[in-house]
Amino acid sequence: MDTDADKLPDEPDSWYDHQLVGLRALRDGVEVGEVVRVEHLPAQDLLIIKSGEREVMLPFVKAMVPSLDLATGTMVVTPPIGLFEEVLPELATPEPAQPESEDGELPEVSETDESAEADQE
Repeated sequence: MDTDADKLPDEPDSWYDHQLVGLRALRDGVEVGEVVRVEHLPAQDLLIIKSGEREVMLPFVKAMVPSLDLATGTMVVTPPIGLFEEVLPELATPEPAQPESEDGELPEVSETDESAEADQE
């Protein structure tokens, strides 16, 4: 196939796989990995990013990859917390607190409490 390696597809915000492979993924200005391949799934494309010893699957959507620059070989990523690193305990979502009675037991729910909740709905 005779194609210029630097030529972009005709559609805006479109790239060929070979242009994405090798891009460095930057999060908050810090490199978190490098694109090693692109997976084309029915719902969306996934960028497979080598990060340390593991591969991370990042949906190739504007919300997670807001910009990329072929000239510098970089792309900015905004993944959810924990995708590229272990979640620190202070960043993890805490379990909802359960009210306890004075003896440490969970309170009993009476039928009147349940019917009052049903009336509120």
